[in-house]
Amino acid sequence: MAKAAESKTKNSRQKSVAEGKKTKAAGNFVYGLDIGTRSIVGTLGYPEKDGFTVMAQKVKEHDTRAMIDGQIHDIAAVGETIREVTAALEEETGEKLKSVCIAAAGRVLRTVNTHVEMEYEEEKTITREDIFALDSLGIEKAYETFVSENQSDLKFYCVGYTVMKYYMNHYPMSNLENHKARSVAADLIATFLPDEVVDGLYKAVEMAGLEVANLTLEPIAAMELAVPESYRMLNIALIDVGAGTSDISITRDGSIVAYGMLPVAGDLLTEEIARHCLVDFAEAEHIKTGIAESESVEYKDIMGLAQTITREEVLETLGSRIEDLATRAADKIMELNADKPVSAVFVVGGGGKIAGYTDAVADRLGIARNRCAVRGEEVMQKIRFLQKDIVKDSLLVTPIGICLNFYQQSNNFIFVTFNGERIKLYDNTHLAVVDAAMGAGFSNEDLFPKRGEPLSFLFNKKPRSVRGQLGESCRITVNGKNADINTPIHSNDVIAVQPSTKGEAGSMTLSRLPESGESIKVQINKETYTLPKFASVNGELKTPDYEICEGDDVEILPYYTVDQVAEVMDVAPDEDQIMLINHEPAGKDGKVYDNFTVEWTLRQPDMDYNTQENPEEAEGEPDADEPDGTAPEGAGAESNAEESKENAAEEEPAKKSGIAVPCTVTVNDEQITLRGKESYVYVDVFDYIDFDLSKPQGRSVETLLNGRRAQYVEQLHDGDVISISWKN
Repeated sequence: MAKAAESKTKNSRQKSVAEGKKTKAAGNFVYGLDIGTRSIVGTLGYPEKDGFTVMAQKVKEHDTRAMIDGQIHDIAAVGETIREVTAALEEETGEKLKSVCIAAAGRVLRTVNTHVEMEYEEEKTITREDIFALDSLGIEKAYETFVSENQSDLKFYCVGYTVMKYYMNHYPMSNLENHKARSVAADLIATFLPDEVVDGLYKAVEMAGLEVANLTLEPIAAMELAVPESYRMLNIALIDVGAGTSDISITRDGSIVAYGMLPVAGDLLTEEIARHCLVDFAEAEHIKTGIAESESVEYKDIMGLAQTITREEVLETLGSRIEDLATRAADKIMELNADKPVSAVFVVGGGGKIAGYTDAVADRLGIARNRCAVRGEEVMQKIRFLQKDIVKDSLLVTPIGICLNFYQQSNNFIFVTFNGERIKLYDNTHLAVVDAAMGAGFSNEDLFPKRGEPLSFLFNKKPRSVRGQLGESCRITVNGKNADINTPIHSNDVIAVQPSTKGEAGSMTLSRLPESGESIKVQINKETYTLPKFASVNGELKTPDYEICEGDDVEILPYYTVDQVAEVMDVAPDEDQIMLINHEPAGKDGKVYDNFTVEWTLRQPDMDYNTQENPEEAEGEPDADEPDGTAPEGAGAESNAEESKENAAEEEPAKKSGIAVPCTVTVNDEQITLRGKESYVYVDVFDYIDFDLSKPQGRSVETLLNGRRAQYVEQLHDGDVISISWKN
């Protein structure tokens, strides 16, 4: 008879479920799991216009203490329990379950409040996609804030968020959808948990052969059902007292404003009963739940002796523990509510059903006892159960809230394989390869082409560098197909990234320098020639194909020497010819600048042309600031050259005697003696003083002899007073 009755009941349930399936939209049902410290509750249902229908619900307690304080300790054991609950639901409903929504207890919970805004170029109608984008931006901003403020070795994940207030064009708005706006904003609170908590939940679900469709926080899930939108204008606290944790949330001004957690709950009471009655944890849990339904409970202690304990004795034993549990919850509420008591407290979860708990919370907060109460059947008026044997109480609030939360927000984590490593990513629905790369710790530099080392050298005494070449971009495939860093990715995708390469180092030849094509114009024997400028590297002339090396000192020379002019012109002057630069005698190292004149002339008999054999003896170099074609003062310009000729003609030519005669003169207040020649001219002084004509320090050189302006070829005599200086 019993079996027949059981079979009849099962058939009735299956019939109800089947009828319910006909009324729901295909594939619109949701599977929610409340993975608690003491038990796992699986709920399968779907939304309706006026509420939510639960197709089936299964509960199974852990065989061992596989979870403690909301943290999974034995992943395999929890995974097996999930598998059993799932199998029972599949048998009950005939549905094949592949994905599930879960919630995490608030162990080591962290929260971040943030404000985020979005501006549009022009007024537009706000869609759900716009709202989702705004929320996502807020979550990302909250995460950045969290990371910057929490220096921890633990990796945290955002496991839920609540929008406290929306704004449209800077004015508060409860719902943005379908309104026209130029700007939208939101105040939201995001919650974060360490990776170890989240990872344990995901692995247990995977071991049961399921994928996570949505992850939320237990207090967020409980709030979905226990505190409807219409109540959130009030300052209300919700306490979800489970077995291992007490999760708390606060509402005010129409939204959830704070979350908190305590790592103590119903198990604290169970452990006290175990010590008092000398029983194991499972038997103590039996006693705790038994007194809720009867005045006394029978049990066997660890000695195997039969015992009986009354409800009154249990409550007396638990008195101080209940008081401590309630005090800690009330104090946490005050902390989250700016040190002020709330107007009312709702309690859900099995741990809060113990007699005396709600009164103790109310007394600690200083509010009326009737304003702190367990919420169960009264908050489930719009919840329809197809199973007729379901009892609506506070134990069901969080499991159903997990299902409802799926339709409110999706903040799933997904797993992908990146270069052979399985990684977890927060899914904002806009994930791309670049997000996976960052999640895997792949170097950002290896995603983009890398430049070779730059070539650095001096050019005309100023630093110059040549950038290295770009290497090849990284090679990316997603599921074996070519992709790029912006390719969207999804759960279980296989991503392979070959790092980008480094390009060749910077290189440059003299011929490739932008200045390599420059030239100077020189008048040679009254014909004008254009001569390409020479390049010098580290003081040596180099050919145009010379490869510049790191640290080279490169110069494009602005002059030719007389020797170089002769070589370019393929001329070999004989002994009867001399070279003139700007009509002045010059040695083979004399410098010829732009717009200078060069002449070959016959040597005149009875005349001694004292030529300049050093580059430093050139008639002054043109200043960098002088316009092309203008020779600096004293540098042998034509007018000065003519004057020099006239002055030289007035001097009596020295006769060659073959005897060197010293000549003592004063140069810049210092006495020097010139030696080794029969006679001396002004420019001979430069062999005896430290005055470098190749490094101009002014616009021109001022040359004075006995207080008057002198010419470079003017003869010197003992006692002459000479002054040489740069003139600006």
